[in-house]
Amino acid sequence: MLKIHNSLKREKQVFSPIEPGKVRMYVCGMTVYDYCHLGHARVMVIFDMVYRWLKASGYDVTYVRNITDIDDKIIKRAIENKETIGQLTERFIGFMNEDADALGVQRPTHEPKATEYVPQMLDMIGLLEKNGLAYKASDGDVNYSVRKFPGYGKLSGKSLDDLRAGERVEVDSAKQDPLDFVLWKHAKEGEPFWASPWGNGRPGWHIECSAMSSQLLGKHFDIHGGGQDLQFPHHENEIAQSEGASGGEFVRYWMHNGFLNIDDAKMSKSLGNFFTIADILQTYDGEVLRFCMLRTHYRSPFNFGDQVLDEARTALRRLYGALDAAADVPMPACIDWNEPRAAAFKAGMDDDFNTPVALAVLFELAGDVHRGRHEDAALLRALG
Repeated sequence: MLKIHNSLKREKQVFSPIEPGKVRMYVCGMTVYDYCHLGHARVMVIFDMVYRWLKASGYDVTYVRNITDIDDKIIKRAIENKETIGQLTERFIGFMNEDADALGVQRPTHEPKATEYVPQMLDMIGLLEKNGLAYKASDGDVNYSVRKFPGYGKLSGKSLDDLRAGERVEVDSAKQDPLDFVLWKHAKEGEPFWASPWGNGRPGWHIECSAMSSQLLGKHFDIHGGGQDLQFPHHENEIAQSEGASGGEFVRYWMHNGFLNIDDAKMSKSLGNFFTIADILQTYDGEVLRFCMLRTHYRSPFNFGDQVLDEARTALRRLYGALDAAADVPMPACIDWNEPRAAAFKAGMDDDFNTPVALAVLFELAGDVHRGRHEDAALLRALG
């Protein structure tokens, strides 16, 4: 019986999909203007693990991970590089896919680009305006009126007075309230734009995910995931937009992976401890990085450094050594989940995707194989 820690309810809950046997899952993806960093690696690896276990558990999974291919940073970088936005984003989508392949990350079912779903975003903004939750400000932007949505703050668990807007608010801001956030940004000279009922402009960041998820998964779906840093304001704003438009529940289970630190310090370019996936792949195999990350529970902070990578590489070699020793042992047609250690592996994974417990079972089996107990080799091969 799979249990998932639901960030919205702040507790583990038995997983019960909306439609029996099927799971619809959305994960916030990358903004493609630069190389993917280790924080991106953790999101990709964690939710690839979730995707794989759901499928192994017999579910028919539709997995959507979006690509943000239009925003301020993308526009700025394209101008600096003297190239088009399309040239910039397609190049870094290619690099992202190379990183994902190196990490053993499967492609999602759908990987929508924000620029392909602008009509759906405009429809949602229009519905929010009709429902009294959006307004056009004097500066030409269309904003969401946060205080008119009664449920705002339920994901972050804070009151409106405790919260801060997701973007810096200028003194002469045209917003009616500092907490209000942008749905549609009016076009500045030289920027790309789309026509809309509110004038030429482009979508705000938050509306992208609401529109793409509802289009591909429906107005109400099972799992929404992402990094803990997205819980507020991004995911809070997604709830406000989606539920404000539909009038019903947006997502049943919210999942957030923990922060990534470098030698006990937050990864930051200013601290000189910022690493891309490509940086790490110059020294370590992608499989080592993936394995290293899965040795920590996804909700726990992950402390990264050379020592943990070296330890992971050594442990992984030991595991492969056992698998090599078991290479001639036939794979079972199916896993007997009643076998004690298979049951222990499954219990770990079903307990909010507890990969450290599941890996401990694999290493117990590997130890037996190294000690000559080849009767455990078939199960090790099947689970490994």
